[in-house]
Amino acid sequence: MPQLEVDGAVLAYDDEGPRDGGAAPLVFIHGWTANRHRWDHQMAHFAGDRRVIRLDLRGHGESTGAGVRTIAELAQDVTALLDRLEVDRFVPVGHSMGGMISQTLALAHPERVERMVLVDSIGRMTYSRGRGLLMAASTLVPFKLFVAANIQRAFAPGYPREQIREYVRASAGTPREVVMTLYGAMRAFDVLDRVGEITAPTLIVHGYHDIQLPVRQMLRMAKAYPDAEVRIIDAGHELPVERPAELTATLARFLGPASAA
Repeated sequence: MPQLEVDGAVLAYDDEGPRDGGAAPLVFIHGWTANRHRWDHQMAHFAGDRRVIRLDLRGHGESTGAGVRTIAELAQDVTALLDRLEVDRFVPVGHSMGGMISQTLALAHPERVERMVLVDSIGRMTYSRGRGLLMAASTLVPFKLFVAANIQRAFAPGYPREQIREYVRASAGTPREVVMTLYGAMRAFDVLDRVGEITAPTLIVHGYHDIQLPVRQMLRMAKAYPDAEVRIIDAGHELPVERPAELTATLARFLGPASAA
């Protein structure tokens, strides 16, 4: 497992697949409290014919570091990694918070983003007054209960409970400072009025049963994109692990053959 030191953090990452193809590398970016292994199915599929990169974000998985306050700062970590790997043009594939990072990258570096994929992500988190108060109150409960409540509700009804418990345990291993700070960063994230500037072809894939970031909020964002394709899948908020093969097939259709990219 290679690592990179960036601004007080050590980032763990994987860099696989051929370097001599014509396709821009895929850069997989996981979500809040998750890690790079959310993308195991997609990495295994795409590494056969194109370069694929994934990382554990600062403070997640096998990466160290804290102190990040905004989504933009996480995007800077991704940019630093890609610069070190001498990757110019790329295709960000972001899940949830990773999709927020992807949009930030597309706005900051439009010349580098060839295409983009957003999975269960939005451009602005919107709540009713009652839901906002409930979300704020949830931060006052014990940390492990807060994490468990958020992760359990991310999966569609019927997903195996034992597997959900494993994801809860893994998420609770993320440092409290990282979890709570980035929870606030996601709530503050807002690029909805700017997504019309993103001209890169964009695939937006969303779980029909997603109650973390509801479909209606995604559709509000999708309408603002100049060149967006939307796909709805029968899943909750954790599409990469709930429906891995279906998500991979959807990505493959959007990306096309590596030689033709």
